[in-house]
Amino acid sequence: MNADRPLLGITLMLGFCILAPVGDAVAKILGQTVPVGQLVLVRFAVQALALIPLVWLTGRAWRMRRRILALTFVRTLLHIAGIAGMVTALKYLPLADAVAIAFVMPFIMLVLGKYALNEEVGPRRLIACIVGFVGTLLVVQPSFGQVGWPALLPVAVAVNFAFFMLVTRQIARETDPIGLQAVSGVMAVAVMGPTLLVFQNSGIWNLQLIDASTQDWTLLLTIGILGTIAHLLMTWSLRYAPSATVAPMQYLEIPFATAIGFIVFGDLPNPLAAVGILITILAGLYVVLRERATARVLAAASGAAQPQP
Repeated sequence: MNADRPLLGITLMLGFCILAPVGDAVAKILGQTVPVGQLVLVRFAVQALALIPLVWLTGRAWRMRRRILALTFVRTLLHIAGIAGMVTALKYLPLADAVAIAFVMPFIMLVLGKYALNEEVGPRRLIACIVGFVGTLLVVQPSFGQVGWPALLPVAVAVNFAFFMLVTRQIARETDPIGLQAVSGVMAVAVMGPTLLVFQNSGIWNLQLIDASTQDWTLLLTIGILGTIAHLLMTWSLRYAPSATVAPMQYLEIPFATAIGFIVFGDLPNPLAAVGILITILAGLYVVLRERATARVLAAASGAAQPQP
């Protein structure tokens, strides 16, 4: 077991928290000149091309039973929709605002866990969810006033990725993470390629394939590489440190996104959005810490219940 190297796990998660908003910044730049469909297609094509050789060289498992394959396909469709929604949102919203709004996902996960999976969720965590939603609304409100309905896109992305995580939970123990990402990349290309060809002459801009510039192709390849490496860093971080250790670090993605948004685009959250971001971070960290405390209590109770030799 690799959980005895928490410093390495934390370092890997820190890398994810930096690379993820950098990838979002590249997507925000590309979203102005490249159709969303083409961006998503290249993103997953790079993922497949990068990971298939790795799976083959390391002898990792990639074959799946029919049920797991079906769930992987559903997971892939959710991943496609999530990335497309986030790229679209970034066309209209500052980077930090979009990322902060999307961080309502942990609260949605708790609610879904309670009502869809019958998981035990205490009143304090539900209150933290409500507080987190209030923080998210404070971020959404000024953005909605400026750009209208696109300000709600990160909320839709958060709901989408909450279901994405629920599906991932169902298959995580029966799949190799890198093999799963490789298969998912192939599936996404198999879905997006024909779809874009069918809609090529439909007049829908985001479903077009265009002759992108050399600069745009460079950025397209960059976003594919960044996305692939970022998800691998997250996966590997969980091999060397328990999720309770690295999960709080994911909220570092918000200040990193704020810094990158200011450096690249000159954007900073307005005062109301900044307060909302702070509330969202604090509520999210409280939920994570409560999850950790609950896990410790359950582990202690389980240990006490074991028969003594």
